[in-house]
Amino acid sequence: MCAGAQMSRRKLLSLDLIAGCVALMAGHVASAQEAPVPQPLPPHITAPSDTPYPGTIRLEVDARDVTHHIFRVKETVPVRSGALTLLYPKWIPGNHAPSGRIDAFTGLMIKANGTQLGWVRDTVDVFAFHVDVPDGVTRLDLEFQFLSAGTGNDGLQGGGRIVTTPDMLNLQWSSVALYPAGHFVRQIVFEPSIQLPDGWQFATALETTSAPGPSATFKPVSFEILVDSPVFAGRYAKRLDLGASGSAPVRLNIFADRADLLAAKPEHIEAHRALVVQADKLFGSRHYDRYDFLLALTDRMGRIGLEHHRSSENATAPTYFTEWDKNPDTRTLLPHEYTHSWNGKFRRPADLWTANYNVPMRNSLLWVYEGQTQYWGYVLAARAGLLTKEQARDALAETAAIYGQRPGREWKSLQDTTNDPIVTPRRDLPWRTWQRSEDYYSEGQLLWLAVDTLIRELSAGQKSLDDFARVFFGIDSGKWESSYTYEFDDVVQTLKTVQPYNWKEFLRDRLESRTYEPLDGISRGGYELSYSNTPTDYTKRRESRGKLTDLTFSLGLVVGRENKLTDVRWGGPAYLAGLTVGTQIIAVDGKAYDSDRLKEIVKGTETKNAIIEFLVKNGDYYSTIRVDYHGGLRYPRLERITSMPARLDEILDPRK
Repeated sequence: MCAGAQMSRRKLLSLDLIAGCVALMAGHVASAQEAPVPQPLPPHITAPSDTPYPGTIRLEVDARDVTHHIFRVKETVPVRSGALTLLYPKWIPGNHAPSGRIDAFTGLMIKANGTQLGWVRDTVDVFAFHVDVPDGVTRLDLEFQFLSAGTGNDGLQGGGRIVTTPDMLNLQWSSVALYPAGHFVRQIVFEPSIQLPDGWQFATALETTSAPGPSATFKPVSFEILVDSPVFAGRYAKRLDLGASGSAPVRLNIFADRADLLAAKPEHIEAHRALVVQADKLFGSRHYDRYDFLLALTDRMGRIGLEHHRSSENATAPTYFTEWDKNPDTRTLLPHEYTHSWNGKFRRPADLWTANYNVPMRNSLLWVYEGQTQYWGYVLAARAGLLTKEQARDALAETAAIYGQRPGREWKSLQDTTNDPIVTPRRDLPWRTWQRSEDYYSEGQLLWLAVDTLIRELSAGQKSLDDFARVFFGIDSGKWESSYTYEFDDVVQTLKTVQPYNWKEFLRDRLESRTYEPLDGISRGGYELSYSNTPTDYTKRRESRGKLTDLTFSLGLVVGRENKLTDVRWGGPAYLAGLTVGTQIIAVDGKAYDSDRLKEIVKGTETKNAIIEFLVKNGDYYSTIRVDYHGGLRYPRLERITSMPARLDEILDPRK
């Protein structure tokens, strides 16, 4: 109707007719086609069942290419013909979030009897790979790589955490394995092996079947145990026995960027031995056949603090031993992760236990899992002598000051912070004091101090949270191959057993209320929070190690490397003046920025009626910011309330 002869008419008419035809055709299409409807989703991936996977999966990791930071993997999977789905771990235990490094998993080739097979990634769950196994095929041969990030500051760069350097590595089996869908991970058996550079040593909770050397084959274990048994390896290493007596030895395996960093004074090693002793006294049990602390002293490989049932996975300051007095804030890491062997591994929240590593985990009880572990981390550090009592109190003063004035508590409950690992996955936050981020750790620490001091007060000193730890986590000493789970009511009931009280209301109020007082445990402990114009020794050393100028409780800001603001307190003086995270300070009161000079200026505001003037840079823009502040320097510390029993000191005293 709209072609041929009509094209010979005048141009204007032609254009009109064409437009009319387009409109007519569009109307015809619209009338013939219904409104869009969603495409059906692909079939659900087979849910895990508690049935054995037939055969043993062989997993070979070649970790020798430390130049390119690549783990090269071969995996042999026994199979039957038909459809098979292989999963890359997504929900890694201890991460509390879907953090599996699928972005670093690459180069997947699948062969059957030497012939390459095609595979298809699931269009909904990108951690799942589908392959059709031909008739008569009994095994698949897989090859792929895991790509570590390269070099960067503090072991980090845009590509993620650095896990291999020319001198050490941290192998997490979850990053280098595919496993079949449809089975509980405890029912899938792997036989792992690793190749390391010549001259390297390694440590892991796994047992070897090969002779010592740069390569090792390990005894077959379930995928559950394998993922829970990382490997540290390196050129410079030392192993120390911390509790060799008995049937469950404990070892400290140290890896370092340089040989000289391995030097440790006898008294420092004794403090780590005392940690094992004090944990034994606290829990009255060991839920492992042996335990290996894996500790990397590095600023080249990425920092980590991850719990496992029979090992830790920790990387901290290179001078952890060699500059012992400068690093007190690093010494709660090992006590924290060691506590997780009981709280989080042997017993874990029911909604955090999953049948495999691609079923979503839920975090509702992280205030127990991490909060109470944070509490015991500091307590055990003090009892063992890793921290002095004064250092432990000073660290607690900082925590109390933070949460005593945390603006985000006005709108976001402590319970809701348990969602933060999924909501924010530890991204840099522009307004952390308002947004909150995983406060179930340190505000949870204050919660459990409140519980401990209340038990002590109600029982006239006859009971404490130590009794809860022994009853709740210390059961079935020696058992480790299976875990126990717990729910909120189990926590409440055990607290009632230790000391009768309305613990359900007590806990719910602190978890869900936005108005409760978080410092009542400190006052019941015989101390109160106060402020001074001089920092505690603990604060000074923390600032020095982190290269920080921390004025959180005065101007409401923290200055980090390159004179850039790393934190600005929501609603504080710096915030009200217009300063933001990432702003670089160029000058203060007309002179080039200097940390000590800024502190002197802030100190002078206590007696002088002056406005502090900052010249700052944001991107390509310079501006002058005037901060109206007159309160002087304010650093938190705890002061003794002499009219109250010194319960906090009793808590920090070593157990005899």
